[in-house]
Amino acid sequence: MRPAARLSIAIVAAMARAPATAQTVEEFFRGRTITLIVGTGENAGAVEAYPRALAQVMKKYLPGSPTMIVSNMPGAGGIKAANYIHSIAPRDGTVWGFITRGFLLAPMLKIPQANFDPSGFNWIGSAARTVSVGIAWKDSTPVRSIQDAMKTPMVIGATSAGQDTAVFPNALNKFIGTKFKVVTGYASVGEVDYAIEKGEVQGKVGFTWAALNSGRQLQWLRDDKVSVLVQLGVEKAPNVPASVPLALDLATTPADRQALEVIAAPSATGFPAFMGPGVPKDRVDAIRLAWTKALQDPEFIDIVRRQGLDVDPVPGEELAKIVRGIYALPREAVDLARTVMPRQ
Repeated sequence: MRPAARLSIAIVAAMARAPATAQTVEEFFRGRTITLIVGTGENAGAVEAYPRALAQVMKKYLPGSPTMIVSNMPGAGGIKAANYIHSIAPRDGTVWGFITRGFLLAPMLKIPQANFDPSGFNWIGSAARTVSVGIAWKDSTPVRSIQDAMKTPMVIGATSAGQDTAVFPNALNKFIGTKFKVVTGYASVGEVDYAIEKGEVQGKVGFTWAALNSGRQLQWLRDDKVSVLVQLGVEKAPNVPASVPLALDLATTPADRQALEVIAAPSATGFPAFMGPGVPKDRVDAIRLAWTKALQDPEFIDIVRRQGLDVDPVPGEELAKIVRGIYALPREAVDLARTVMPRQ
């Protein structure tokens, strides 16, 4: 066979083996459905309100205009949803997670169910920055300040041992001397709120300031139903009354303060949204861009502000940096923080 003929045959064979032209982002998303998974039960306040608003607005900025739906996946304070997104859900950009930020600490604190690596997620962004607070229901407890909570026992409602509604009060018990009794097992943070109103529990620690200022909880403040006891972040928030102390400032030793910083660090992520590992970069980039445009859309802003919520975005790249910083905190501080977790 002549060399030219052999070359022609080789080229044809190579073309036959070559993959078809890769789909564009628009081609991939056209006609598909994106599922926004909220890692808690219904009536979850701000953590559910933001994705529901995005589902109404964001599709017009995504190439291919896919359908967007919201699905609740409660379980283990968000750990069930995080495990699903990390290991089971398609790694193609069609499944996103919206989980209260306390889940970020679960692998670091060695919660047994936490089989995911937050540093491997593709972070989309956060709709707003916020800080967590602790509250007391005035009708069911005489506690009016964090100093009162150091003297008077108080029953606190929580979702699971690995979520911030349990981790925060247990940490405050250990590192500043409060007397919170934590009751876990509620299906969602919304269910904890109902339990507070019914008198089953006397308060909640790990309530975002944004959530407290939205929905029916806003009426709690207007009707003077609650006392705001403490802020749980790495620095005081400018929109929280200055009289509400920062937990870090109440720690009695440098080691205790650093351990509290480990536990409070995820507050900087606000209301984080993410996809699992392995999503193609062009889709990640397109989703982040659409996210940015949606959060600037007047329709989105109107929807969330009618619910008493703010829009103060944290970009995906910044979220990823925050997560890397959390997992780079000193091992000694992490080990001390782990002591607040229940024995398994």
